[in-house]
Amino acid sequence: MTTNQPAAPVFVRAAEAETLQDGPTSLITLLADAGATGGTITANKATFSKGSPGAPAHFHTKATETFFVIEGEMRILVGEEIVRLGKGDFLTVPPTVPHAFAPAPGAEAEMLVVFTPGLQRFDYYRLLERVHRGEATIQDIRDSSQQYDNHYFESPVWKSALAER
Repeated sequence: MTTNQPAAPVFVRAAEAETLQDGPTSLITLLADAGATGGTITANKATFSKGSPGAPAHFHTKATETFFVIEGEMRILVGEEIVRLGKGDFLTVPPTVPHAFAPAPGAEAEMLVVFTPGLQRFDYYRLLERVHRGEATIQDIRDSSQQYDNHYFESPVWKSALAER
């Protein structure tokens, strides 16, 4: 996490945003990282094709993660409950609350994801892309959990929800 410092406005044109392949069925468009916002927010756009596994069960200890569905329908694990979010729906998940997300069965989806306070996460997303390309390993992700405040765990509830496909 970056300490809050005065920052200039952050302006990102869609055509100039860095987009990463996070697995074969999802894209992450990087919008604003903590370094650019003085630590106030980190933001990205996540785009999921049908059948995408999305993000596995995890939690953060330092930041609230906020989701706004731009298009489509998402399933999100919040604690031990699965909620469905459609276009225009909004959800915040406070620190330490377990969560996971993927598009609803048969659906594509696009959502804005914002962390407050901001965390230096862009290199985490780049690591996910390197894993997808075979240039890094799942162990590299595990080893980065403290650095990126992304703590994975097994969730029987989420595993069951994903099996519904």
